[in-house]
Amino acid sequence: MILPISDRVKRIKPSPTIAVSMRAAELKAAGHDVIGLGAGEPDFDTPEHIKQAAIQAIQEGFTKYTAVDGTVELKRAIIDKFKRDNELDYQLDQVLVSTGAKQTLFNLCQAVLGAGDEAIIPAPYWVSYPDIVLLSDATPVSILAGAEQGFKITPGQLADALNEKTRMMFLNTPSNPTGVVYTRDELVALGEVLDKYPNVVIATDDMYEHIYWGDAPFVSFAQACPQLYNRTVTINGVSKAYAMTGWRIGYCGGPEPIVKAMKKIQSQSTSNPVSISQKAAVAALNGDQSCLAMMAGAFKERHDFVVKSLNNIKGVKCLTSDGAFYAFPDMREAIANTPGIEDDVQLAEFLLVEAGLAFVPGSAFGAPGYLRLSYAIDMDTLTDAMERLKQCLG
Repeated sequence: MILPISDRVKRIKPSPTIAVSMRAAELKAAGHDVIGLGAGEPDFDTPEHIKQAAIQAIQEGFTKYTAVDGTVELKRAIIDKFKRDNELDYQLDQVLVSTGAKQTLFNLCQAVLGAGDEAIIPAPYWVSYPDIVLLSDATPVSILAGAEQGFKITPGQLADALNEKTRMMFLNTPSNPTGVVYTRDELVALGEVLDKYPNVVIATDDMYEHIYWGDAPFVSFAQACPQLYNRTVTINGVSKAYAMTGWRIGYCGGPEPIVKAMKKIQSQSTSNPVSISQKAAVAALNGDQSCLAMMAGAFKERHDFVVKSLNNIKGVKCLTSDGAFYAFPDMREAIANTPGIEDDVQLAEFLLVEAGLAFVPGSAFGAPGYLRLSYAIDMDTLTDAMERLKQCLG
């Protein structure tokens, strides 16, 4: 008997990053010595004051449903965060709390996109963007920005991609997978192009905002382009900055009509985020912020080591970056130099089998010929990983 599967599901693929992590876990369970470089998850523990807030919430019985869009307490903490960090003003009805930023993005696409619409996605991109667009019956339009242009799209590229069908543009800075950050001037230049297309919603993903070490202060898109505030949805969360991936809290600030529509979508899917996690997120946003600098400093140290190590390996080139915790090396020369290997997918499998290193192929991010590695692991393990890679490709 063949059971029916919807065409919607057939359009998309499973998350490649999760698939790599699962493959690495399976090999480890079978006794293989594997270093997982695929997961985008800080190796630090959630700070103690955040955990204590969750424990207190449980002890006080804060375990019931909350409002679909999040508690007023958490939404006020988010409003304060946007004002404090990004100079952005939002009201309660402009804020939505979801079960992770992925759900926030899903809600947004479901609320805005439909059949015949297009969404512009700069590549390299986070793996889920195109599939979330496809699940909204819209068409993802990728703009490739290679290493030769610093993994950043130009205003000219954006202008060429925009048309009467465009309804959304994604912007992720600092970037997953490249770690690059758009400057204020670069954001302003993109904003000037978007000014000419009033029907386009800008979805700006600032998830790695606090994992940042650039010389200039971090600038969010709506902060750089205030004239586009009324059609920009600023998306963030506590997962990466506060080492709270499993707590599943994402949020956004945006135009009230769009946020209201997103809330309606959420009301028919998950309803409210976990009540206990919301209490923990309040403690994260309102509490001691010194953990942010500590973790960012550690990631910067690892970044410097990994990028230097990669550039000392035959056939590998890697740009420096200003944020996140990923390196995105160009492996095209290494692919050409390795017998029997024709692309980044085959190279990733080769490195997994021969060196016990689990990378994510760059083609999953819209950039064939590259690999993504996460350096959200300790320095000893990273040192081992870089030595294995050098030995395997040398």
